[in-house]
Amino acid sequence: MKNTLPPLPEREDIAQLEPFEGLGLDAIRVVATAQDAADAEAALRASRVVGFDTESKPTFAKNEVSGGPHVLQFATRDQAWLFQLHRSEFHDTLAALLGSAELVKAGFGLASDLSLIRQRFGIEPQGVLDLDSEFRRRGYRRSVGVKTAVALVFERRFVKSRKATTSNWANRQLTDAQLRYAANDAYAAIRVFDALGLDAST
Repeated sequence: MKNTLPPLPEREDIAQLEPFEGLGLDAIRVVATAQDAADAEAALRASRVVGFDTESKPTFAKNEVSGGPHVLQFATRDQAWLFQLHRSEFHDTLAALLGSAELVKAGFGLASDLSLIRQRFGIEPQGVLDLDSEFRRRGYRRSVGVKTAVALVFERRFVKSRKATTSNWANRQLTDAQLRYAANDAYAAIRVFDALGLDAST
């Protein structure tokens, strides 16, 4: 089987591809009320599988500690919800989602995200699927991140703004660029999950 794997696209190849179409602002919800949190939890649990990622304020000084994660994002196949961690009133909802083994949370390169979540919430996340590990299981030896995965399975270029990557995710008011960036990291993960033929029992 390993000999029949399509080769991973190189950076130069990816640059030539048409952009991946992500979620627009109208499909992105920032959880701001108790009703928002309840709606998000209900929709996410109903989906059974969601894309998942986190964002943390970047650190630039040698011994600076991030204090993250500052944003947790979940995406279904048509919508995304962003939880800002300064809103402590939603932490119980987040802990329930993170601790649910019945809700599969698929993402890329989640080791550091999960470490920060353990520190922040004092819980062990359940039902987490790192898609990089799935690609390795299928025979790929190199790490496969979201850009490479999207190029491989959709022949599309996943655009990640460096400005958004290094922006302050601890800000109370996120910019439109931050909203799109965070939501589509999670959205791309659920789309790749589906394209790989995986299901909630994986």
